[in-house]
Amino acid sequence: MKTRKLLFFSLAIFCFTQVANAQRGVRIGYIDMEYILESVPEYKEASTQLEGKVQRWKKDIDKKQKEIDLMTLNLSNERVLLTKELIEEREEEIKIKEDEMLQYQQDRFGPNGDLMIQRRQLVQPIQDQVFNIVQEVAEGKKYDFIFDKSADVVMLFAAKRNDISDLVLRSINRAAKRTQATSKKEEKQIEKRDGLDLEEEKEVTEREEAIEAKKNEREKIMEQRKKERDSIRAVKKAEFDARRTRLLEERQRRKDSILNASGNRNSSPPGPGGDDNGEGDN
Repeated sequence: MKTRKLLFFSLAIFCFTQVANAQRGVRIGYIDMEYILESVPEYKEASTQLEGKVQRWKKDIDKKQKEIDLMTLNLSNERVLLTKELIEEREEEIKIKEDEMLQYQQDRFGPNGDLMIQRRQLVQPIQDQVFNIVQEVAEGKKYDFIFDKSADVVMLFAAKRNDISDLVLRSINRAAKRTQATSKKEEKQIEKRDGLDLEEEKEVTEREEAIEAKKNEREKIMEQRKKERDSIRAVKKAEFDARRTRLLEERQRRKDSILNASGNRNSSPPGPGGDDNGEGDN
């Protein structure tokens, strides 16, 4: 099947080359669908979520396989102690577990499994959008043929100047920004950029990225300065609290000392030959 496709594609390229030689006005372009998909944020986010599911499915399969391996090992170790009926019963249990695992594997990773279905659901909307944009680009830029570089055909050479992937990706991003626009100002900015070509938009994007980088750097410096100020304040507060604690403790010690001295004077015994009032016997 692939050989037939390759022959067909080679024949098509040959025909297109002959046409191009005969008619210099023929324009041929191509896109890289993989590059476009990997550059769309929604696709990357959904792909990450799908990859998380794939890892969970693989863990489930590994768990089932370990359970089967353990059952097989136990049967091997206990076989001499079991009757023929018990051996057959255990083997049947293992077979059931194996069938369940294979079915689970097929349901998740088979040709019509969850992985293929969810990947199609993930890719299809973007592919449809790319297809519509390619039609618009082909009509607007007067392209005669546009191929998909990542498709199941062999492109032995493709000049970069014929790659319109960035043009398609720009249209996708603009459509997303129009949907997300929350004010008329944002809508006008998007409309203003619609009139720019790729080089002009690249320059504008680089300027915006440079401004954003400077802004992030300023915010980073301000955050660092704030942390330093907070750290200095924390040190000063700790020193103040320690000093205050020492003063309070010292004040309390003096107070306790005075109270102790006063208590000692009040509790001292009377002098010899006299009572508490200092008077002798009559």
